[in-house]
Amino acid sequence: MLVTFTTDTYADITMFGDVALTLLKMMGHSATVPGAILAADVPAALNRLKAAIDAEKSRRPATDNDATESVVSIANRALPLINLLTFAARADSNVMWK
Repeated sequence: MLVTFTTDTYADITMFGDVALTLLKMMGHSATVPGAILAADVPAALNRLKAAIDAEKSRRPATDNDATESVVSIANRALPLINLLTFAARADSNVMWK
């Protein structure tokens, strides 16, 4: 499953479903797809997401010495969504996902 986040002020962001659902929960929303955040609620959702990412960074990093592929942290995966939410908050714009 893919989840696409949209707002009027930024390019659409498409993520794998498991990552998108994790980020939605970090923002304080249910894992319901489709869904939306009203413009008035975007700054609070952005702050909750940033706080959850900061808390995640402070934990021990997940590394696998036997893995041949590098692990992409949730903080790195969240950057496009953080940018989208930042632009939406500045422009007082709703955010939707489907």
